[in-house]
Formats: sequence, C-alpha cells, structure tokens
Amino acid sequence: MRTIDELGDVRGKRVLVRSDLNVPLADGVIGDDGRIRASVPTINELAEKGARVIVCAHLGRPAVSFGRASGTTKPQPEFSLKPVAARLGELLGREVRFADDTVGESAKATAEALADGEVALLENLRFNAGETSKDDAERGAFADALAGLAELYVGDGFGAVHRKHASVYDVPQRLPHAAGGLVAAEVEVLKQLTEDPKRPYAVVLGGAKVSDKLGVIANLLGKVDRLLVGGGMAYTFLKAQGHEVGNSLLQEDQLDQVSGFLKEAEQRGVELVLPVDVLAATEFAADAPHEAVDATAIPADREGLDIGPRTRELFASKLADAATVFWNGPMGVFEFDAFSGGTRAVAEALIAAGAFTVVGGGDSAAAVRKLGLPEDGFSHISTGGGASLEYLEGKTLPGLAALED
Repeated sequence: MRTIDELGDVRGKRVLVRSDLNVPLADGVIGDDGRIRASVPTINELAEKGARVIVCAHLGRPAVSFGRASGTTKPQPEFSLKPVAARLGELLGREVRFADDTVGESAKATAEALADGEVALLENLRFNAGETSKDDAERGAFADALAGLAELYVGDGFGAVHRKHASVYDVPQRLPHAAGGLVAAEVEVLKQLTEDPKRPYAVVLGGAKVSDKLGVIANLLGKVDRLLVGGGMAYTFLKAQGHEVGNSLLQEDQLDQVSGFLKEAEQRGVELVLPVDVLAATEFAADAPHEAVDATAIPADREGLDIGPRTRELFASKLADAATVFWNGPMGVFEFDAFSGGTRAVAEALIAAGAFTVVGGGDSAAAVRKLGLPEDGFSHISTGGGASLEYLEGKTLPGLAALED
C-alpha cells in the first residue's frame, strides 16, 4: 500500500479521506471520542501539507427513506455527523466545515469552497443507499459521485475496511490512492500477531457471543500458545464441558462447535483457560445482588455477569510471562460498576506484563477508556473490532485489497 508521501505534492489538491468516525452518540452528545482522536493525525498531516481535505465517514445504521424519483434522502437527525464535525474541529484546532449531504449540492459547494489546508466533513455516508448497496451499479454510481468531489483518495477508516462499501472499496479504484497512517499502523500490528509473533503468545477473548468469534478461534488455534476465554461467551464453553450455567448467556446452537474447539486445543497443545469462578447475579441489573461462585456450579436461578476473583488471579498469572497478547472482548458487563472488575483485572494484567499488547477495538477499547486506564500502557489499541477479527480469521478485507497497488 502506498503512503501519503507517495502521493506526491498534495498542496492545493482536494483529497477525500475515508475516516472512521462511528462513535457512540446520544442526543447529540458523543459518548467516546476515541475514534475521532485516532483519525486526527492523518487529517492534520494532509491539512499541514496544504491539501484541501474532504472527510467522509458513516455513523451507526440509520434506516433511510429514499425518494425514487429525485434521488433525495430523508435521513434520521440522530445519526447526523454534525456533532462529530464540531468535536473534530476542536481536536484539530481548526474549523471543520460541514456539508449537510453526501454528494449533493451542499457537498459540492463545500468541497469547491475549500482553500489550501482547510477541512470539511460530509454528512453520514449511510444516508445514501449507494454506500452499502450490494448492487454493483448502484454502489458504483455513488462511488462515482464521491470520487467526483476530489482528486486523490486516502483510506484511513480501519474500522470499515472489512465492508465492501462504496467509500471503502469502490472509490479508491477511481482515484490515485494511499493508506492513511492509522490504517498502515493497524495492518503492521496485525501482521505482528499473525506472521511471526513473539512467544509465549496469548489471546484473551470475551464479549457476549461465541458465534461472533468462531472464525478467529478456528484460525488462532493453530497460532497461539494460550487462549483465555471470559465474558458471556465463556458460558457456552462451560456448558460444552457439561457444567451448569444457570441463567447465564448461552448459545446452545454453538455447543458442538465449541466442543470441537476444546478437543482441537487439546490435540494442538494449546492451553485453553476458562473461568474457575464467576460473579453470579440474581438478574441482569447494575444493582443486582450477586456472589462469587464456582464456575462449574452456577445456581440455576443465577446468571454470571463477570469473572470472579480467583479467575482474575488465574488469568493474570497466564499473562504474566507472555511476550505477545491480543485481547478482544470484556470479561463481564463492564458498563455496570459492580461487574467491571474482571475486565479491569485483565487490562491491568496486560499493562503489567510488559509484552507486545494489542487491544482489539470495540468494547475492549471502550472499556479501557471508561475504566480510566492509561491508553499508553498498551502497545496498540485498535479502532476496528470487526475488522481486526476478520483479519485474524485470515479473511481478505475489501478495503485493504482496494488500497493495494
């Protein structure tokens, strides 16, 4: 992939930057601006070089009504990127103009009015059906319109590179293109996890559903030395071993698959570590009464909402001598203070390990920030949970393929 430097002199040229600004937003208030902050260096680099920077991104999954005759859209205001433009401007220390459409009159006028070093942000790309369309012609038409706004393209939205969307896959085929610094850094880190990782190599997986991690588990079992499993997905593993899990989150349709993983791990000599105790609550609530119980005997009327104190110590001991660690997924319902201790314990163990540590984006990255842990305590915090996992599964990511020369 080419770098921005390899695009040559960008001064005075309109550069379309595909960023990942998909942040939690409620009533116009941004809950976590981590992805915005991660996008700043590339945008700032281009602006400092005198480019006329046109940023595009998506936010959430809006349901949009499209006018068939006019091609107009009726977007939902709660998915507007306007609050993001304001925050981006604060972080850049410069005004960010906002176009209230994607490729319409506002977008065209905003792009044409930019002076050297100025920055604009287009409205939510998903307000146009062509962005996510599976129809090549419809998606291509939108890509043509987006590409028409600029002379160069920089792909820097790593969190979207696993999608075959117009702004990610089709536009770079229409313009001279390069990878932004964020995408380049993400790829370099993931190569270190997959090509020749320093050992011992440990992977910590959590989150709600084991089905979300099937591909990555299958691929990593042949690469890792230890696999630690927590979060809601751990209960399907415990059930596959024949244990009672009470009302805990369980994917019964995945039991056979998980049983296969347990056998394969044993055959390959991979140490698969499961919780030995959990915090079992009477209900799914922040103030639910709870107690630490043995993970192999969760009461039938209780549900596990976090790993217990003995498991926290166990996991920390399994990470202490690791040379490489990848972590994706919280150990419990970290949004509830009473059930955030397991996630905190794993994060602190990673910091203490002194290893090459990668936090795999999504809820894990959000947890690091919510719990007030030092981001520089980790080697890398990814901005793309789904993209990171698909890369680790060995899949070809459309957005990265489009950036290859």
